[in-house]
Amino acid sequence: MIAKIFSAAIIGLEGELIEVEADVTGGLPATIVVGLPDTAVQESRERVKTAIKNSGSSYPQTRVSVNLAPADVPKLGTHFDLPIALAILSAYEQITFDPKDKMFLGELSLDGNLRAIPGVLAAALKARILGIEEIFVPTENAKEAALVLGLKVFAVDSLKQLIGHLQGIKLLKPEPVLETQSILQNISAALDMKDVAGQESAKRALEIAAAGSHNILMSGPPGSGKTLLARAMAGILPNLSLEEALELTKIYSIAGKLTANFVTSRPVRSPHHTTSNIALVGGGATPKPGEITLSHRGILFLDEFPEFPRNVLEALRQPLEDGVVTVSRASGSFTFPAKFTLVAAQNPCPCGFLGDGTKPCVCSPAQVFKYHKKISGPLLDRIDLHVEVPRLPYEKMAGEIRAESSAQIKERVEGARKKQKDRFNSSKTNSEMSLIEIKCYCVLDDPGQQLIKQAMKQYNFSGRSLHRILKVARTIADLKGMDNIALDHLAEAIQYRPKVE
Repeated sequence: MIAKIFSAAIIGLEGELIEVEADVTGGLPATIVVGLPDTAVQESRERVKTAIKNSGSSYPQTRVSVNLAPADVPKLGTHFDLPIALAILSAYEQITFDPKDKMFLGELSLDGNLRAIPGVLAAALKARILGIEEIFVPTENAKEAALVLGLKVFAVDSLKQLIGHLQGIKLLKPEPVLETQSILQNISAALDMKDVAGQESAKRALEIAAAGSHNILMSGPPGSGKTLLARAMAGILPNLSLEEALELTKIYSIAGKLTANFVTSRPVRSPHHTTSNIALVGGGATPKPGEITLSHRGILFLDEFPEFPRNVLEALRQPLEDGVVTVSRASGSFTFPAKFTLVAAQNPCPCGFLGDGTKPCVCSPAQVFKYHKKISGPLLDRIDLHVEVPRLPYEKMAGEIRAESSAQIKERVEGARKKQKDRFNSSKTNSEMSLIEIKCYCVLDDPGQQLIKQAMKQYNFSGRSLHRILKVARTIADLKGMDNIALDHLAEAIQYRPKVE
């Protein structure tokens, strides 16, 4: 008798339906698994055999053939343990149930208990698309799968418990549907903007960056507050939408970095400057998301920006422009989302005190030139906001801080994001506008046309710089609740571009 059980494989960031077929025939005892299984799937033979015996069932003492179809799709991971065990038990007529409209995932321990697995949300989303009604997953993954509406999710502790449910001995109760509000809770940042003394111009630039998801580069001497400001920026980011929360949860689940049942706040990733190209972009023999995908819809903070290897920084150019990163391997091409806000910080020179005024710079002109050449012109051109963060005098730092709180700034940021949502009818931000959308939503009056024309001529701005100036001006107008870009919005946007006389 041939038995068929539905499961899923994770390809990139998407789930792919897999049929687990099992047949028990005469012959010497042996278990054969075919269908492009990796080492973890091949090793499932011993886990499944022992788990079945320790769950009170009998394992066939003959030849067992297991096929994972379609055979041309690579099968990776340990989550095939549970469907393989059920397929063998069904083929051996130890259990009888209707596998139609059911999907099973889970790693088996030797005693028959189920362990948590990555990628459950991607599999659950695929199950809903295919019209599958029920999904059985380890208890630790149940709340993650319950994010998918229209799907009955069953939390399973052990193979024995699942057999009892399928046989009608003791039925499991489906997980309750999670309320949207429980997902979109407001997570407060550890650092508040009001606790950062001074640096009002940098705070204003960070507000604009948060409102329109614009990339920003802060430059200043050591100890001026660049890292502090970048950390405080997390507190002014708008709350996640349900769609964004699901997307991020899927990414973190597949990457094996989901610390809770779901992602509730925007990610802030801060890789060290020794990070490799693959760690930043993603890849490996089995391509997994890198830091730029893990910071999707959040912040990628690169401190000591020029200290990153040149090839690592250049790998950012395409994702910054397209919002996706494509990783190509012999097994195929995988596209990961990468719509992040780049927040970078750098010193003005190797010693850090060029132009400081309080401490002399000890770098030679050649050293300063070499330091700045570490970051290419095309990469700098993709950064919307360039802001100086000067050293503060003691009186400014020791005096009473009278600054806006993160909550006040966040309120304006969320107002600007709401205007963008109404404008684009999606979670798209101003930084993602296409050329056609720029022409439609960034219309300038005659004084504005004259100002941008003069700036282009005087500072040798590129075409990309022009488009980024208009996007930033559009965000500044949104922060003020205005439908049209005024002259002062445009002038402020121009001030954030690096000037080339």
